[in-house]
Amino acid sequence: MNYLNMDDKKLVPVVAELNQLLAEYNVYYQKMRSFHWNVLGKNFFDLHNQFEELYNDAKIKIDETAERILTLRYHPVSTFGEYLKLAEIEETSAHITDVEMVGHILKDHQTLLKQMKKVIDKAEKAGDEGTIDMIGAYIGELEKSSWMLDAWNRKTADQLKKIEMSKAS
Repeated sequence: MNYLNMDDKKLVPVVAELNQLLAEYNVYYQKMRSFHWNVLGKNFFDLHNQFEELYNDAKIKIDETAERILTLRYHPVSTFGEYLKLAEIEETSAHITDVEMVGHILKDHQTLLKQMKKVIDKAEKAGDEGTIDMIGAYIGELEKSSWMLDAWNRKTADQLKKIEMSKAS
């Protein structure tokens, strides 16, 4: 019985992209744990806490993504070997500076956001509103985390873009 009322053939690409996202998130999660454990310096307290927030968030996203794949009636990839083969996000040594750690995280966020957009594209073609809704929320949350890390990484003299309101309309 197909309780989802969706075409299985159209769901295969959605599940493939969700499995890719699952792999990305698992490698990212372990990287956040490593950075959390190994960050040093004057920013230790701030970054130690921030990295913990990031890996806790990733842990939730991992579980929800795997459960979404199961809801679509497929098996999620579930071994670290598979994650490392699939993921674009790479393991990173923890023996780097706090600023380098944040740079790696921002790069990983780009990869995650790119993958999330691929998931949404496939889900739209399949009429999979549940996946679209879930991933859409993830995008907003990750963009906010990225903004905060980027702001932390900037110099106080840096300025944001400005627009003239008369030209914006």
